[in-house]
Amino acid sequence: MFIFSSSLSCIQRISRVPNWLPALTGVFLGSLGLTNFTQAEEYYFDPSALELREDQPSVDLSVFAAGNQAPGTYRVDILVNNEFYESKSVEFVRSADGKVLVPCLTVADLKAMGIMTERFPVLAKTPDSAYVTDLGEYIPNASARLSFNELVLKVSVPQASMKPIARNAVDPASWDQGMPALMMSYSANGSQASHNGVDTDSTFLRLNSGLNIGAWRLRNNSTYSDSTSNRGESNNEGGWENLDTYLQRDIHPLKSQFVLGDATSAGEVFDSIQFRGVQLYSDDNMLPDSMRGFAPVVRGIAQTDAQVTVRQNGYIIYQAQVAPGAFAISDLYPSASSGNLDVTIREADGSERTFVQPFSAVPIMQREGALKYSIASGRYRSQSPNIATPNFVQSSITYGLSSALTLYTGTQLADNYQSLLIGAGVGLGEWGSLSLDVTRANSILQDDSEHSGRSFRAQYAKDIFQSGTTFTLAGYRYSTEGFYDFREVNELLAEEEEHWRSLYNKRSKVTVQISQSLEEFGSIYVTGLQQDYWGRIGQERTLLAGYTGNYKGMTFGVTYGSTQSPNSERDQQVSFSVQVPLGSARSSTWARYQLNTDSDGRTSNEVGISGTALKNNNLNYSASESYANQGRGNAGRASLDYKGRFGTVGAGYSYGNDSQTLSYMLAGGVVAHPYGVTFAQPLGESSVLVRAPGANDVDLENQTGVSTDPWGYAVVPYVSAYRKNRVSLDPSSLSDDVDIGNFTQTAVPTRGAIVLAEFDTRVGGRALLTLNFRGKSVPFGATVTVSQNGKKNNSIVGGGGEVYLSGLAEHGVVDVKWGEGASEKCSAEYQLSKSAPNQSTNIASIEALCR
Repeated sequence: MFIFSSSLSCIQRISRVPNWLPALTGVFLGSLGLTNFTQAEEYYFDPSALELREDQPSVDLSVFAAGNQAPGTYRVDILVNNEFYESKSVEFVRSADGKVLVPCLTVADLKAMGIMTERFPVLAKTPDSAYVTDLGEYIPNASARLSFNELVLKVSVPQASMKPIARNAVDPASWDQGMPALMMSYSANGSQASHNGVDTDSTFLRLNSGLNIGAWRLRNNSTYSDSTSNRGESNNEGGWENLDTYLQRDIHPLKSQFVLGDATSAGEVFDSIQFRGVQLYSDDNMLPDSMRGFAPVVRGIAQTDAQVTVRQNGYIIYQAQVAPGAFAISDLYPSASSGNLDVTIREADGSERTFVQPFSAVPIMQREGALKYSIASGRYRSQSPNIATPNFVQSSITYGLSSALTLYTGTQLADNYQSLLIGAGVGLGEWGSLSLDVTRANSILQDDSEHSGRSFRAQYAKDIFQSGTTFTLAGYRYSTEGFYDFREVNELLAEEEEHWRSLYNKRSKVTVQISQSLEEFGSIYVTGLQQDYWGRIGQERTLLAGYTGNYKGMTFGVTYGSTQSPNSERDQQVSFSVQVPLGSARSSTWARYQLNTDSDGRTSNEVGISGTALKNNNLNYSASESYANQGRGNAGRASLDYKGRFGTVGAGYSYGNDSQTLSYMLAGGVVAHPYGVTFAQPLGESSVLVRAPGANDVDLENQTGVSTDPWGYAVVPYVSAYRKNRVSLDPSSLSDDVDIGNFTQTAVPTRGAIVLAEFDTRVGGRALLTLNFRGKSVPFGATVTVSQNGKKNNSIVGGGGEVYLSGLAEHGVVDVKWGEGASEKCSAEYQLSKSAPNQSTNIASIEALCR
């Protein structure tokens, strides 16, 4: 039995068989009652059972006589021990007994599946490029079986012969660094507001630009903001801000990222800080089934159509208009993995409220034997004025000593600051996890005064890795009077400043974040922060709590918010909302009621309607009217936003008592790649370029508004790095002159990559050819092949010599074969323009003479 072949093909060169062949075979054999494909070797197909017309010669159907399957190349879903592995084209040949098809898998394929080939002597000595057609011959109790009617290849290997790979793990050999590309993602919004005769124009723009060459990523993130009024007032904080510019690449053997330029330090042990320099740190995204990090959800309550601005480390990282009531910003891109967020809500009447959103990493726990590290060196930087910018070195290391104990330590060293942190994380089983650490620091402030102190921190997490159950993160920190963190040393000022936070160092801090699913009864969440300062009377407090639920398509929720700073009274707000579908529970139009009230007795009631429209729900719309007490009177608002191929655009209008606001937003992306330039929706960290030449206006499944442009290109803006991503075209959106061999591709991008998903398109006419040979119809079951532009299009002749073909040129030749003899093959010319296509199907009917 021939098992291995180091040649380019498996045993012999097999002509490509189209993916629709199994279905067509099923039609032929199903008419004879042969429908059990998975055990097809139990049946024998007798060609004499066919009722052929008198003018038809006998047909050679030996290809179906055993196994009901034709050798060839099929695109199949591969399951390894019943777990999906990938979709790919696999060549199949007859088994030694001729009863079934067996796959041609290389030794490299087996290794990629996680099979420990080194444990088996023959496989260990065989080149990676060699083919294997019988797994059970060399791996006891292993098998590879094709489920022909499902086009699924089921590979079964004893677990002892498999590498201990975590669920959803992806072989690093399949990580794709992507193509050379120049890209930019933009988001712009602005408003024109008028209140009591004062007109204010506000503009915010964020640009994320980049260049990819091989594994290297050059990135720049910058923002522009501006606010002016007809009184000549201007926002002094406006203008261009460079958030960061850096060069980055991943280092696979170390499972790490290397960064050079403006960067943010890892926030595992110390709070993240911004600096200009160099950094090397472990990247958990490369690890299977590990925590991939999270962005905080910023919640709050707006009384009117308000502008929400989010700052981190003094930089504006987010700004947008929100409607009255409770809001939740979940598409935030923080510039650091820890460090509180400053949230400012500017109401339509110009009043502002500011509160602190707690944001920090979870307690530090690592798996047994796992090592995580980071080291950064450079010059401190911040947007705050009058700061010190010392050179520094920061390092941290975390090690999983056992499954229940993690040790970690870190240092920060600079001319004006030296600190040492030591801590431990303890797993408490079903009770969650707890981390405890202590930091000692020696500091020299900007007034040259010297200080030393300690800071004690405890963090608790519960069920952080379990989706849909509970997320709890609680933290407490106490610092002695002489303790300053690195940011405070460089930014606290000796002289009186307008902002009180620039004068005092923190004494204690308590944070809590809870999210609990109640299953069919809804969910609750609580976010809270309390901190006080040395030398400052009073406390800073933020509390947000809410409940959401649903019943028979109706959704409802209540939100409570409270904020307080040392120099202000407590501000409390409550919002209640209910949304009811108009029509069925799956309706795309909803009616909405909302009640807002605050501690000053101001109350508003709002009713409105919202929904989606167009084919793929690309258009979102809403309109509402409200009434408020205390002389505020009526108010109303309306908005539209459209998500399309080239980005998202939206506009809104609102009015109130002596005020009105017109707002707009525009977001999108553009990618320059080796094949041209493609416009897209806003880009994520990693993206996929779809290339389907000639297939324009084809929708992508599960991607609202994403479709191919007039040249057959599209960008899938958000995909997961180091994970398998399925990219699928919607076959129902194909035009009549386009056919695609396979509608799904798999992409595994590295961090920041733009990878290619290329689809085999056939552009041209469609025809139903009736083929005659020597006065008779071409035999049933004959194979027809059309070669165009280096591609082969195959089909099978049905009864009466008819065959369906797509992607045809205006004029061409088809090759027909129904046996091995010289008299069992012929060629026929066709001319599409000589036959008008059927108006309902756009398929031309042509009779052709085969010679």
